Amino acid sequence: MLTIIGYVIVMGSVLGGFILEGGPIAVLNQMVEFLIIGGAAIGSLVAGTPTKVLGALATSIKKAITGAGYSKADYMELFAMLYEVFSVMRKSGEMALEKDVDDPANSEIFKKYPKFLANHAAQGLMLDSLRLMISGSADADELANLMDEEIATHEEEARQPPGVLSKTGDALPGLGIVAAVLGVIIAMGSMDQGPEVIGHKIAAALVGTFLGILLSYGIVQPMAQKIELMSIEDTKYLECLKTGILAYLHGAAPIIAVEYARRVVFSTERPSALDLENACRGKKE
Repeated sequence: MLTIIGYVIVMGSVLGGFILEGGPIAVLNQMVEFLIIGGAAIGSLVAGTPTKVLGALATSIKKAITGAGYSKADYMELFAMLYEVFSVMRKSGEMALEKDVDDPANSEIFKKYPKFLANHAAQGLMLDSLRLMISGSADADELANLMDEEIATHEEEARQPPGVLSKTGDALPGLGIVAAVLGVIIAMGSMDQGPEVIGHKIAAALVGTFLGILLSYGIVQPMAQKIELMSIEDTKYLECLKTGILAYLHGAAPIIAVEYARRVVFSTERPSALDLENACRGKKE
């Protein structure tokens, strides 16, 4: 919602200022300029971007518009899940989680945490790590390296959508100049039609430059920035999981392992130690 509000402020400020200065708003309605700039931008994006990245970009834009980030409640759910998993392992051993890891959707533990199950990257990191712990195939240091590699790969993938979108935004002013040059060429071919007609055509051509710059710095670049910032939140969620798992593997009690994970969270979403203690006490009871 804030993304849409921001765009409304951008467009309202630009167009409102133009109108207050006495500018004729109708002259900005140049659909051909939109077609040239928008079509060229979308075409270049499609031509230079793999299909899988285009799909990830569409998903990222939708997520950025809806503002589906992480809240304190989401992290409280994560901590409750970690505490329950660690408590089961400490009480009954790692093998007690084998069926839960193999079928998390029907697990009596994991199905209580829908936000976690909906996060495929987090689910993969958690379940793959638990699977190695159950089989005894990796010690704490080896598992730490494996999780580092997985998180690094996730970060590389997450950088691709905002990267290609940012490059498209960088190209928009140039495409606006292309549209403007085409308009000037048309205007120069109408020199025999009088200054009024030529002036209108030149004004229409300059709209292309205006649109290219506005779309780049007012629309596309802010969207690329928001996608990038939201990908950092995704990584922080994974780092929370990693920190909690490693703390438990190094011998920390379940509540202390979860406390390690809590300390990783950004201050704006981090629950207090008392909230965490109360939530875990409720689980224990």
